Amino acid sequence: MTQTITFTFNGNPIHCEEGQSIAAALINSDQRELRKTRFGDEPRSIFCGIGICFDCVVVVNGVANQRSCLIEAHDGMKVESAQ
Repeated sequence: MTQTITFTFNGNPIHCEEGQSIAAALINSDQRELRKTRFGDEPRSIFCGIGICFDCVVVVNGVANQRSCLIEAHDGMKVESAQ
């Protein structure tokens, strides 16, 4: 039986199963836009899902440029869109 955990994304609570990546939890919660591009302000989400493309980078607990597809979500984690 899996445990449900909660973290925040841009201040909003995200509930997911323990063991899910941040990216999987966000997509499962209908959060498609993880960041915007520097030029053109275009929305970005998960592209490759295996840590190669860097489209899913976020800020995790104050540490920038973290690939959300590679990081397991933890209870109480604070995740924000990359700037």
